[in-house]
Amino acid sequence: MTEIACQVRGLTKTYGTGQAVVRALDDVTLDLLAGEFTAVMGPSGSGKSTLMHCLAALDTATSGQVLVGEQDLTTLDDKALTRLRRDEIGFVFQSFNLVPTLSAEENILLPLAIAGRKPDREWYDAVVDTVGIGDRLRHKPSELSGGQQQRVAVARALVSRPRIVFADEPTGNLDSRSGAEVLDLLRRSADQGQTIVMVTHDPVAASYTDRVVFLADGQVVSELREPTREQVLEVMAGMAG
Repeated sequence: MTEIACQVRGLTKTYGTGQAVVRALDDVTLDLLAGEFTAVMGPSGSGKSTLMHCLAALDTATSGQVLVGEQDLTTLDDKALTRLRRDEIGFVFQSFNLVPTLSAEENILLPLAIAGRKPDREWYDAVVDTVGIGDRLRHKPSELSGGQQQRVAVARALVSRPRIVFADEPTGNLDSRSGAEVLDLLRRSADQGQTIVMVTHDPVAASYTDRVVFLADGQVVSELREPTREQVLEVMAGMAG
């Protein structure tokens, strides 16, 4: 039996009331397996980011359940959610979200520092080496290119070895070479047992994953296993048609 890292049951998220109500998520049920790299894709407004934010405890659902490991996010108070986000979840934002006054190294180690934990030096070195920023660790974010900042953000998400890493368009602001390096790092992390869930528009990025889940109008409409770029393009073309 493969361990389930995250269970989603009947997840619904609505905005507004009455006639103006918008269903961003509409009764989504989904299992995300431990050690698997999953992409979430779909047209603009399909609910991709809303789903990710609900799973990562950055937003609360209107109804339904989200379980990360054994913990039901919908029953936790603010303090418990903060602890869960700190200890169990890594997040890579599209806009980097680095602390401008800290060096790259301090940004990477920040989640561990907040949790009062020492880094696993061997893993830290491996992460830094893989994202290719070893020579920029003393630089502040303003002294780094966009690609370098995103690699710092990915390293920060991975260094504490959380139960799940969520990545929201992690290659969206990168050139193709930097993007490939980041995707390769995420792929290798999944091969070592890290669970990764990535929202992306990019069929090439999706082809690095084990599984693609397609959303439309807040619902899961299709999925692919061991996807190729061509298969992803085909499904997306069918959805657009």
